[in-house]
Amino acid sequence: MNRLAELSADPAMAPHLPELIRAVNAREENFFQTNKKGKALARALEKLPSVRPSSNDVKQDRIRIGTRDDLDDPQASHLHEALTGLKPWRKGPFDVFGIPVDSEWNSAIKWNRLAAHLPSQSGKRVLDIGASCGYYMFRMASHQPALILGIEPYATFYFQFLALSGYLSIPRIHCLPLRLEELPVMRGCFDTILCMGILYHRRSPLDTLLQVHQLMVPGGQLVLETLIIEGDGEMALFPEKRYARMNNIFFIPSVTCLSHWLARCGFTDICCVDISRTTPDEQRKTDWIDTQSLTDFLDPRDPVKTVEGYPAPVRAMVLATASPR
Repeated sequence: MNRLAELSADPAMAPHLPELIRAVNAREENFFQTNKKGKALARALEKLPSVRPSSNDVKQDRIRIGTRDDLDDPQASHLHEALTGLKPWRKGPFDVFGIPVDSEWNSAIKWNRLAAHLPSQSGKRVLDIGASCGYYMFRMASHQPALILGIEPYATFYFQFLALSGYLSIPRIHCLPLRLEELPVMRGCFDTILCMGILYHRRSPLDTLLQVHQLMVPGGQLVLETLIIEGDGEMALFPEKRYARMNNIFFIPSVTCLSHWLARCGFTDICCVDISRTTPDEQRKTDWIDTQSLTDFLDPRDPVKTVEGYPAPVRAMVLATASPR
């Protein structure tokens, strides 16, 4: 399913292709042939109608693939069944041949916070860590980078990317079903790295930032979006068990603490460009997730707190430059 061989002409990527291809082939073999969930997702992919969209638009908040007129009625039915089989849709939104896929997160809100501060990406190599279904990668495509590479280890989101990218047919976009720590040592490969909604899931945030720095060219830009706690102190919250019902949340720093982490890991020109409280306009329950969402995670008597009594989710977007090491 992957097209990594296309990168053989890229001098930064070519030395790493054999190792990347081996890792991706092994993971895809597991997804398609061994993993029970993966096999169910593969069956959903097979139901996608084979049709070329009359037009696509990745520049709008709701990414559009084709129109309803591109499909006959049986094809539209098969498409809806396939997209439903790929739930939950966490990132989006999309319009897929007239079917509105309203994801849990309205990712356009976060993208628009970033877009105003994003410098030219023309000719750049971009890495999106935790790419999910590829929403930010598709939006980035209009900025004309030389390469957009995503890594997304979760089968559901990786299969969603395969479904969407198959119709969008955007060159120079690739996604690997790998974790950050599964990448080979790729020193100085990327000009821009997106790390959005990832850092608080990492048991060792400094080790993560050090690995990210290693991947970047000197002078490259990191876009880091993460949960924070408000205030000017040099501190981080470490939830006892769960935060907003999630058991995989570890360190939630203040912006000052986060800036110290970045500086210690070799980043300069650290600038917080946005702080926003997460609202039900941005994260909400929809027919495309079948699970709880933000309002279920907050104290119904005091929505500025989580159900555990911690401060409700607030997110910061920070830009930083990778210094030479």
